[in-house]
Amino acid sequence: MHTLTFRSATVADIDALVALVTSAYRGDASRVGWTTEADLLDGTRIDPEILRQDILRDRSLVLLAERDGELIACAHISDDGDAGYFGMFSVSPTLQGGGVGKQLMAEAERIVLRQWGHALMRMTVIDVRAELIAFYERRGYRRTGVTRPFPYGDARFGIPLRDDLRFEILEKPLGEPA
Repeated sequence: MHTLTFRSATVADIDALVALVTSAYRGDASRVGWTTEADLLDGTRIDPEILRQDILRDRSLVLLAERDGELIACAHISDDGDAGYFGMFSVSPTLQGGGVGKQLMAEAERIVLRQWGHALMRMTVIDVRAELIAFYERRGYRRTGVTRPFPYGDARFGIPLRDDLRFEILEKPLGEPA
Protein backbone atom coordinates (compact mmCIF):
# COMPACT_ATOMS: atom_id res chain seq x y z
CA MET A 1 0.00 0.00 0.00
CA HIS A 2 1.23 3.48 -0.83
CA THR A 3 1.81 5.81 2.12
CA LEU A 4 -0.15 9.02 2.45
CA THR A 5 2.05 12.01 3.32
CA PHE A 6 1.06 15.50 4.44
CA ARG A 7 2.64 18.88 3.85
CA SER A 8 1.72 22.57 3.79
CA ALA A 9 1.01 24.10 0.40
CA THR A 10 3.15 26.84 -1.11
CA VAL A 11 2.18 29.34 -3.79
CA ALA A 12 3.78 26.96 -6.31
CA ASP A 13 0.90 24.54 -5.58
CA ILE A 14 -1.91 26.97 -6.48
CA ASP A 15 -2.62 25.70 -10.01
CA ALA A 16 -2.71 22.06 -8.87
CA LEU A 17 -4.95 23.00 -5.93
CA VAL A 18 -7.42 24.88 -8.13
CA ALA A 19 -7.61 21.85 -10.43
CA LEU A 20 -8.12 19.41 -7.53
CA VAL A 21 -10.77 21.48 -5.75
CA THR A 22 -12.65 22.13 -8.99
CA SER A 23 -12.59 18.42 -9.91
CA ALA A 24 -14.07 17.49 -6.53
CA TYR A 25 -16.96 19.96 -6.63
CA ARG A 26 -17.76 21.36 -10.07
CA GLY A 27 -18.59 20.16 -13.55
CA ASP A 28 -18.99 16.67 -14.92
CA ALA A 29 -15.65 15.43 -13.53
CA SER A 30 -16.98 15.99 -10.01
CA ARG A 31 -19.92 13.64 -10.62
CA VAL A 32 -17.52 10.66 -10.34
CA GLY A 33 -17.32 11.36 -6.60
CA TRP A 34 -20.06 12.00 -4.08
CA THR A 35 -19.01 15.53 -3.02
CA THR A 36 -20.16 17.20 -6.23
CA GLU A 37 -21.94 20.54 -6.07
CA ALA A 38 -22.60 20.49 -9.83
CA ASP A 39 -26.38 20.58 -9.35
CA LEU A 40 -26.13 23.49 -6.90
CA LEU A 41 -23.38 25.70 -8.28
CA ASP A 42 -21.56 26.37 -11.52
CA GLY A 43 -18.39 28.34 -12.19
CA THR A 44 -15.30 28.39 -10.03
CA ARG A 45 -15.01 26.74 -6.61
CA ILE A 46 -11.85 28.49 -5.47
CA ASP A 47 -10.34 31.81 -6.48
CA PRO A 48 -6.55 31.58 -6.99
CA GLU A 49 -5.92 34.94 -5.30
CA ILE A 50 -7.95 33.99 -2.21
CA LEU A 51 -6.06 30.70 -2.14
CA ARG A 52 -2.74 32.58 -2.32
CA GLN A 53 -3.80 34.77 0.63
CA ASP A 54 -4.81 31.67 2.62
CA ILE A 55 -1.41 30.08 1.99
CA LEU A 56 0.53 33.20 3.03
CA ARG A 57 -1.59 34.35 6.00
CA ASP A 58 -0.38 33.70 9.56
CA ARG A 59 -2.14 30.85 11.42
CA SER A 60 -3.57 29.58 8.13
CA LEU A 61 -2.38 26.72 5.99
CA VAL A 62 -3.55 24.60 3.14
CA LEU A 63 -2.82 21.02 4.10
CA LEU A 64 -1.97 18.71 1.21
CA ALA A 65 -2.26 14.92 1.14
CA GLU A 66 0.00 13.25 -1.38
CA ARG A 67 0.56 9.66 -2.40
CA ASP A 68 3.75 8.85 -4.32
CA GLY A 69 4.26 12.59 -4.86
CA GLU A 70 0.81 13.08 -6.40
CA LEU A 71 -1.62 15.59 -4.86
CA ILE A 72 -4.81 13.67 -4.03
CA ALA A 73 -6.52 15.73 -1.31
CA CYS A 74 -6.40 19.07 0.49
CA ALA A 75 -8.04 21.16 3.17
CA HIS A 76 -7.65 24.71 4.39
CA ILE A 77 -7.30 25.19 8.14
CA SER A 78 -7.01 28.50 9.93
CA ASP A 79 -7.28 30.22 13.27
CA ASP A 80 -10.89 31.37 13.70
CA GLY A 81 -10.40 33.17 17.01
CA ASP A 82 -11.75 30.73 19.59
CA ALA A 83 -11.55 27.69 17.28
CA GLY A 84 -9.87 26.24 14.25
CA TYR A 85 -11.64 26.57 10.91
CA PHE A 86 -11.78 23.67 8.42
CA GLY A 87 -12.67 24.31 4.78
CA MET A 88 -11.88 23.66 1.13
CA PHE A 89 -11.89 19.93 1.92
CA SER A 90 -11.30 18.13 -1.36
CA VAL A 91 -10.42 14.58 -2.32
CA SER A 92 -9.82 13.49 -5.90
CA PRO A 93 -13.22 12.16 -7.10
CA THR A 94 -11.81 8.75 -8.10
CA LEU A 95 -10.42 8.25 -4.57
CA GLN A 96 -13.44 9.35 -2.54
CA GLY A 97 -14.74 6.76 -0.12
CA GLY A 98 -11.33 5.15 0.36
CA GLY A 99 -10.33 6.73 3.68
CA VAL A 100 -8.07 9.49 2.37
CA GLY A 101 -10.44 12.23 3.53
CA LYS A 102 -10.74 10.74 7.01
CA GLN A 103 -6.94 10.69 7.37
CA LEU A 104 -6.61 14.27 6.10
CA MET A 105 -9.34 15.46 8.46
CA ALA A 106 -7.62 13.75 11.41
CA GLU A 107 -4.31 15.44 10.55
CA ALA A 108 -6.00 18.85 10.28
CA GLU A 109 -7.68 18.33 13.66
CA ARG A 110 -4.35 17.26 15.19
CA ILE A 111 -2.64 20.45 13.96
CA VAL A 112 -5.42 22.70 15.24
CA LEU A 113 -5.44 21.01 18.66
CA ARG A 114 -1.74 20.28 19.25
CA GLN A 115 0.00 23.10 17.39
CA TRP A 116 -2.51 25.93 17.65
CA GLY A 117 -4.11 24.97 20.96
CA HIS A 118 -7.75 25.09 19.87
CA ALA A 119 -10.11 22.54 21.44
CA LEU A 120 -12.83 23.18 18.83
CA MET A 121 -12.98 22.90 15.03
CA ARG A 122 -15.58 24.82 13.06
CA MET A 123 -16.72 24.65 9.44
CA THR A 124 -19.48 25.88 7.19
CA VAL A 125 -21.45 23.57 4.89
CA ILE A 126 -24.20 24.38 2.40
CA ASP A 127 -27.21 23.29 4.44
CA VAL A 128 -28.97 21.40 1.62
CA ARG A 129 -25.98 19.00 1.42
CA ALA A 130 -27.56 16.34 3.67
CA GLU A 131 -25.16 13.53 2.64
CA LEU A 132 -22.11 15.73 3.28
CA ILE A 133 -23.45 16.91 6.65
CA ALA A 134 -24.10 13.26 7.59
CA PHE A 135 -20.47 12.43 6.70
CA TYR A 136 -19.25 15.16 9.07
CA GLU A 137 -21.68 14.09 11.80
CA ARG A 138 -20.26 10.55 11.64
CA ARG A 139 -16.87 12.14 12.35
CA GLY A 140 -18.07 13.97 15.46
CA TYR A 141 -19.21 17.30 14.03
CA ARG A 142 -22.55 18.63 15.16
CA ARG A 143 -24.98 21.03 13.56
CA THR A 144 -25.22 24.28 15.48
CA GLY A 145 -28.36 25.61 13.80
CA VAL A 146 -26.45 28.83 13.09
CA THR A 147 -26.61 29.82 9.44
CA ARG A 148 -24.89 32.39 7.25
CA PRO A 149 -26.10 33.69 3.91
CA PHE A 150 -24.58 32.34 0.70
CA PRO A 151 -22.60 35.09 -1.11
CA TYR A 152 -24.97 35.44 -4.07
CA GLY A 153 -23.55 37.74 -6.72
CA ASP A 154 -19.89 37.00 -5.88
CA ALA A 155 -18.71 34.76 -8.73
CA ARG A 156 -15.52 33.89 -6.79
CA PHE A 157 -17.70 31.43 -4.84
CA GLY A 158 -19.57 30.06 -7.83
CA ILE A 159 -22.72 30.74 -9.76
CA PRO A 160 -25.74 29.45 -7.81
CA LEU A 161 -28.22 27.29 -9.70
CA ARG A 162 -30.75 27.58 -6.85
CA ASP A 163 -32.02 30.49 -4.78
CA ASP A 164 -32.23 28.67 -1.42
CA LEU A 165 -28.54 28.18 -0.57
CA ARG A 166 -27.08 29.14 2.78
CA PHE A 167 -24.27 27.91 5.01
CA GLU A 168 -24.72 26.14 8.33
CA ILE A 169 -21.97 26.13 10.94
CA LEU A 170 -20.84 22.71 12.21
CA GLU A 171 -18.53 22.25 15.20
CA LYS A 172 -16.51 19.45 16.75
CA PRO A 173 -14.81 19.37 20.16
CA LEU A 174 -11.22 18.16 19.67
CA GLY A 175 -10.18 17.46 23.26
CA GLU A 176 -7.77 19.27 25.51
CA PRO A 177 -4.89 21.26 23.95
CA ALA A 178 -1.38 20.05 24.73
